[in-house]
Amino acid sequence: MAVDRLETDRLRLEIARPGHESALALFFAENFEPHLARWSPPPPPGGHSRAWWAERLPVFAAEFENGQSARWVAFPRQGDAARAVATANVTQVVRGPFQAAYLGYQIDRLHEGRGLMTEALRAVVAHAFGELRLHRLMANHLPENVRSARVLERLGFAKEGLAKDYLFIGGAWRDHVLTALANPAFDPAWIARPAPGA
Repeated sequence: MAVDRLETDRLRLEIARPGHESALALFFAENFEPHLARWSPPPPPGGHSRAWWAERLPVFAAEFENGQSARWVAFPRQGDAARAVATANVTQVVRGPFQAAYLGYQIDRLHEGRGLMTEALRAVVAHAFGELRLHRLMANHLPENVRSARVLERLGFAKEGLAKDYLFIGGAWRDHVLTALANPAFDPAWIARPAPGA
């Protein structure tokens, strides 16, 4: 059975699935404007509402079961255990000779600066390189997003270049710094085996 829960010293991470609608709707209602909107593409119409999550979460859960993504919701192990404080998403999983995916993440504005995002991502990267048997994770950020750059540096991600006009954010096409991390323990024999969840 696929691992759908991770624990760190301070966090409990659960795969996004039906039951998380309220927690995620509240997280984005309190954080998207203006905190996350500076770094994120605009949501679709109605995006991040409870109804939107009720529609999307079954899809995300199915993607996880099929080995296509792993979208995590982080909750504190102490305090309000039902209140999401971060998200971390491993998406667009590609198999074959690539064995790679994209890593995205967001943290509650009131929890920045405590090392929680780094703590969560260490667990998510370990899961991606272990359970999901990925060789490479890619994570990209706006050049001015210094906090995100520092998190990725702490995790060992290396800068690989600059993509011009990469994503539409804040009403314009924005450049992004491209970074990636390779799995030092990747076994080439994994390429020939069925993908986890497949």
